[in-house]
Parts: sequence; C-alpha cells; structure tokens
Amino acid sequence: MNNADTADKPKVSRIARILILWLCTGMIYLTIEGLWRGWTNIVMLPVGGLCGVLIGALNQSPRFYKCRIVWQCLLGALIVLAVEFISGCILNLWLGLGIWDYTGMTGNILGQVCLQYGFLWFFLIPFAIWTEDYIRWVFWGEDEPYTVLSIYKDLFTLK
Repeated sequence: MNNADTADKPKVSRIARILILWLCTGMIYLTIEGLWRGWTNIVMLPVGGLCGVLIGALNQSPRFYKCRIVWQCLLGALIVLAVEFISGCILNLWLGLGIWDYTGMTGNILGQVCLQYGFLWFFLIPFAIWTEDYIRWVFWGEDEPYTVLSIYKDLFTLK
C-alpha cells in the first residue's frame, strides 16, 4: 500500500479499533457457538470478543507471531479457557445464569471449562488469528493476512 492509499484511510483511535475488533470477533464467536451447540446466549458476545481482542493483541507482538503456530495455538487456547473459566464462574456460578455446564465431561474444572473444548479451541485458534488479521486488513489496510489454509498447513506440518 502506498502513502496515497493510507492518506485516504480515516484515522481510527486505538479504543475504536479495540471496540470494532471486540464486536466483530464477538459476533463470530457467538455464531460459531450457536452453530456448534444449536443455541447461544447474548452474553457470549462480549466474552468471545474479549477472547478475540486478547488473541489479537498477542498476534500483534513479534515474539508471538514469529513462534511456531503450535505454540500460538496452545497459548491462544489457554487464553480462551481462562476467559471462559472466569466468565463461567461469574455468569454461571455466581449469577446462576446456567449458560453452560460441563460438569459431566472429562477434565472439567468446576463445570466451566473442560479438556475436550480445550482441544477444540486449540484447533480453532488459527482461524481466530486469521480472522483478527483479516479484520485489520479490511478495516485499516494493515498487511494482508496469510490464507487460513496456509496457517492450518503450518500447524499440521509443525512449522
């Protein structure tokens, strides 16, 4: 992109960028959960958005994006599990909303997170990284992202 192209782009404050990323990634999270479970709850929009913003913030750090994708997936999955655990403790245990309960699943912690979904998140992180990069490219003209297939190829070939 040349300087003339960037001059035409409106300047967006850092807070506005975070809010846009939060909303976009939250809506995607909400959609994926709705498709997976057959239903979702609107409070998952801010929870998912927070996951997206945190993973995206890490993805802006050279120390993170230069490491192998397998490590990025592991760290991203841990972030999602931490956010879901804290959210679950507040929403389900403290407020009693009963949005999810993994009590009957293997490796669960207080019924708020479980091993099976940790593995699922591990494999969804490349899509999350690509999505956040794609949003930045579309809205603010940042670097064009790698294709999502190339990211998964790197994961499965352990690059």
